[in-house]
Amino acid sequence: MKAEIIAVGTEILLGDILNTNAQYLSKELAQLGIEVYFQTVVGDNPKRLKDTIFQAFSRADLIITTGGLGPTEDDLTKETAAEYFGEELVLDERALGRIQKYFKRTGRTMTENNRKQAMVPKEHGIVLYNDNGTAPGIIMEKNGKIIAMLPGPPKETMPMFENQVKPYLQKKQEYTFVSEILRVASVGESAMETLVKDIIDAQTNPTIAPYAKYGESILRITAKAKSEEEAHALIAPVKAALKERLGNAVYAEGETNMQTVVAQMLLEGKKTIAVAESCTGGLVTSALVEYPGISEVLLEGCVTYTNEAKMRRLGVKAETLDKYTAVSREVAAEMAEGVAKTSGASIGVSITGIAGPGGGTEEKPVGLVYIGIHVNGKTTVTEYRYTGKRNQIRERAAFYALDLLRKALQDEA
Repeated sequence: MKAEIIAVGTEILLGDILNTNAQYLSKELAQLGIEVYFQTVVGDNPKRLKDTIFQAFSRADLIITTGGLGPTEDDLTKETAAEYFGEELVLDERALGRIQKYFKRTGRTMTENNRKQAMVPKEHGIVLYNDNGTAPGIIMEKNGKIIAMLPGPPKETMPMFENQVKPYLQKKQEYTFVSEILRVASVGESAMETLVKDIIDAQTNPTIAPYAKYGESILRITAKAKSEEEAHALIAPVKAALKERLGNAVYAEGETNMQTVVAQMLLEGKKTIAVAESCTGGLVTSALVEYPGISEVLLEGCVTYTNEAKMRRLGVKAETLDKYTAVSREVAAEMAEGVAKTSGASIGVSITGIAGPGGGTEEKPVGLVYIGIHVNGKTTVTEYRYTGKRNQIRERAAFYALDLLRKALQDEA
C-alpha cells in the first residue's frame, strides 16, 4: 500500500504551526509497512485542496489528511473527499450529540455552524468519533482507494489514529512490520555505516536503515513477518551482530535519549555528581534536570564563565589560567576536580571551550572544547574540535560530555 499525507491549513504554510502530525503519521505508517511517498501541505483554498486530493489519489492507494474538518466555510476536506468518491453527506445524529455534549462539558456555547462537523458520508464511510474535541474523523473507501480524514490538533489526531485508524489499516495488511532501534553515540553516520556495511549489505529481511540525529546516529532494524513474535525473532541475531561490531558506542535501544540513560545510571549506582560549565552555559545540567528524581544525585551545576568565577568557585589556579588559558586541558581538569571537591560529589564534570563565532586563534580555533571527568580521585580530559555555528558547538559539547560520563559510569560498574 502506497500512502500520501496531506496537511490542510494555511497556518502551516505560513509557518505559524509546526507540522508534527506528518512526522508522527510517517513513523506509524512505516511501522505498518505502508510506504509514504509524498507529504503535502495545502492551504484552506477549495480549488487547491481539490487539486491536491485528486492528484494524490492518482499516485497513492491511501491518503491521510489532517485538518480542514472544522465548522467554518473554509474547512472543506470532508466535502472535497466526498466529491472525489461521489458521496452525499448527511447529518450523523450520534456525532451531533457528542459535539453538543462536548460544548456543554466545556461550558461553551455551540453555534449553528458546528452542525457542519457532524455531516458524514451516506454510504461508503466510517465515522471516527472524537473523544478529545468536536470534529469526528472519517474513513472513506471505494474502488481500492482509501482516505482517512483526521482533525488537525495533535491531541486529537494521534489518539484517533492510534485507536481507530491504525486497527483498520492493520486488517488490510497481510504482514506485520516491526522495528527496533539501536542508538549510537560518538560515531558519525558515515563512519557507523562503514563499520557495519557488510551486515547491512547481507540483509533482506530484516532491513537495516542508518540515519543521523543531532549528536548521535541511529540504526533502525525492520522485519516483515506474519506476527510480531516472528518479527522480533528475525531481528534478534541481526541486532546482536550490530551490537558486537559497534561495542560501547551503542548507548541504548528504543525511544530514549542520552540524558535519560545517564540519569538512570547515576541513580542506580547512587553516584552523586556536580557539573561546571563554561561555553555550554548549563546545557549539561539542564539536560540531566529533565529526568524526574535526578535531585537525589545531582548536587549542583555551576556556570563559571569568567576566569574569576573559575578561580573563586572552583579553585582553579591563577597560574594555570595564565600559563594555559581558560580553554585548555589543564583548566578543564582543575574545573572537574574543583566542582567535585567543593560540592562533595563523587563525580565532577567540566566543559570549557570556544563556541564562537569569534575568539578563536590558529592554535585554539573556534570549536575547540575540553571535557573533564573526575571520578574517585582520577581525572581524564578529552579534547574535541567541532565545526558549525555557536549553538551547534555548544549542544554537541553537552551531548559528548554526557556520553563521556556514561562511559565513565560503565567503567565504574
